[in-house]
Amino acid sequence: MSTTPTTHADEPDIDEDLVRRLVAARFPAWAGLPVRLAGASGTSNAMYRLGTDMVVRLPRRAGDDESARREHEWLRRLSEVLPVPVPAPLAMVEPGEPGEPGEPGEGYPYPWSVFRWLDGETPVAGRPLAEPALFGKDMAASLTALRGVDTAGAPASYRGDPLASRDADTRAVIAGLRGVVDSDGVDTDALTAVWDAALRAAPWRGPGVWVHGDLQPGNVLVEGGRLSAVIDFECMGTADPAVDLIAAWYLMDGAARRSFRAALGPATDDAMWERGRGWALTIAVNELSYYRETNPWMAGTARHVIAELTSGGAELG
Repeated sequence: MSTTPTTHADEPDIDEDLVRRLVAARFPAWAGLPVRLAGASGTSNAMYRLGTDMVVRLPRRAGDDESARREHEWLRRLSEVLPVPVPAPLAMVEPGEPGEPGEPGEGYPYPWSVFRWLDGETPVAGRPLAEPALFGKDMAASLTALRGVDTAGAPASYRGDPLASRDADTRAVIAGLRGVVDSDGVDTDALTAVWDAALRAAPWRGPGVWVHGDLQPGNVLVEGGRLSAVIDFECMGTADPAVDLIAAWYLMDGAARRSFRAALGPATDDAMWERGRGWALTIAVNELSYYRETNPWMAGTARHVIAELTSGGAELG
């Protein structure tokens, strides 16, 4: 029986048997479908394949449940305007009173959801894309469409604060990583220089636009080297559009970055690009600090991003 490896100290035990009980209690028509773990690298949700065309997502911690509710409310609307598939929510089960079937009497305290399964491969940071230029254009088209969605009633993104608000924390994390990062051959003084440049860039003055908020390898799918789906919208909401430029360093090599920025057009000016580098940096150093002992996938991705950001040969930053 597959059990979700724990990443945080305060998450409940989640395994295939729990998922079977939850599904059987609330959705008897699906009770006989096979259940199996669908990847173990997610940090906010445990995911279990249900049959061949569904996936059950279970928040790992309190706080992640609100993101689940937001996804369930907004993904249907966003799916109508984005040029690539996004997860289609099929059902959501809210916690009930003790003793009710399925919640929390089954030993799981948070709301959980069932989504339509999307086929595709998860890219690996640092592994070359088969079609880098086309991938960059695909991502630019998706972000352009997302930025154009009406924000009336939209929530603020988890990353909706100005980049400068993360200054003290980011510098403290860089200082704490100095030995760890330097051991991987990366100069933490160079990291600080990238961060300083990002903070010197003109801040975003316009209203927040729709962002995904977390465009990194675990949250997109590819087929034939092309972007085939965008998933895990838990950080979505309104923010500075520079937040989504983290994709340039988390998902792309130099060729894809060049294509990506060119396809985004003049609205993505130098200041926005620098802020995007800053967002990639602050996310990556925090992920390396937090996950280096508990989640090798996340830590390895963060190390790759840090190297991309500080490499003198990395095209377009």
